[in-house]
Amino acid sequence: MRLDEFVDIEADKRAEQRRLAMEKSYAILDHVESVADRIERTVSGDSVVGSVSSSIFVGRSNYPEVSTGILSPVGNESDADSFVTSGAWYDEGIDLNEVFRRRTSLLNASRSSSVDVAETWGGVVGVGREVAIADRPVDVELGLGDDPRVDFDADGASAPTGPRAPAESATLGENPHVPAPIKKTLEDDDWRAEGAITYLYRRGFDVYDVNTVLSAGALGRGADRRLVPTRWSITAVDDTVGRYLRGSLRDAPSVDGVEIHRNAFLGNAYWVILAPGRWEYELVELKAPGSVWNPDPEAGTWLAADREGYEGRTGYVEETAGAYHAARLGVLEHLEDRGRQAKCLVLRHVSDDYWGPAGVWQVREGVRNAFDDDDHATAETLTEAVQGVVGFLPTSLSTLRRKSAMVAGLQTTLSEF
Repeated sequence: MRLDEFVDIEADKRAEQRRLAMEKSYAILDHVESVADRIERTVSGDSVVGSVSSSIFVGRSNYPEVSTGILSPVGNESDADSFVTSGAWYDEGIDLNEVFRRRTSLLNASRSSSVDVAETWGGVVGVGREVAIADRPVDVELGLGDDPRVDFDADGASAPTGPRAPAESATLGENPHVPAPIKKTLEDDDWRAEGAITYLYRRGFDVYDVNTVLSAGALGRGADRRLVPTRWSITAVDDTVGRYLRGSLRDAPSVDGVEIHRNAFLGNAYWVILAPGRWEYELVELKAPGSVWNPDPEAGTWLAADREGYEGRTGYVEETAGAYHAARLGVLEHLEDRGRQAKCLVLRHVSDDYWGPAGVWQVREGVRNAFDDDDHATAETLTEAVQGVVGFLPTSLSTLRRKSAMVAGLQTTLSEF
């Protein structure tokens, strides 16, 4: 399929997605006030009785003393599963307002704790760990030390959370159901975290489930188990699983030709170019003026890039942070399904429709679903593919070449145009 035909088809799909999103739009500021009112009506004295906790949140400020929160969709207990960040949100086609509506509906009952929790299974922190390793929402009675504060937190990697209150106590209202593979990782005190992460992924646990278990300090060698800030655990799991998948493809044959895949989600457009050759990967982000990470409407498009070759990276991802590992995971899962390796260039265009940080889960799902069907464009060469895609981006080829190592390597062949 030619690139222009492919883009026309994708444009029709996006128009329908926008129409559906408008039908489901929410006034987020009105919602903020309604959350505070609902929680105030629900809190009885200093406790929340009959609450259902769906997940936890571990902060990173003041590490190794961190804030550990039990997240509860107060007033929405019967639908608690839908408030847990997962790939199901993409399948529902929710918009950015709905992401914030769900996340800011969660009461974060938290307390400060040392990250060293190897043997801690009681109290607020221990109950939070029990919630994290369960495979379904858990009934919890929370004792609060003060009224909840409407103080929304969004750090860019994890999705935002809602009102907070200090937790004085937490009691389980039922015995959580813990899947057998997670029990196995808990019982093995000599199993390093990397091996346990890979084991759970291979047993069918998605990275969302695994990073929650890691964040709760439930993976790794017994004496070394610690709470892991949510932001760090998300990236650690994406990176660990990505390295595992990359290793499994080291001797795989290459893709046969140049492919151009595209997807759009929550104001982000993802172009994924696969080309024959040994594994090579680069993420280039183009952030429009007025978008969340480039808020000045008068600024030009801001570019960031990170890459790796066949042997992977040894240093920290400087410019694209967690998005790098999330996008790479989506690509590697697709290649692993095909039993192929490839050179891969991902171009992420962040438009001004992306007005608030939803978390890197949307990067992961945006790239994962770029391969959702067999519709993709093709090109004769990687150079031709890049030249074609740049025409749909807010940058010039020369600017992209200065930022992208992969595109810069094509410079000598551009004369064919």
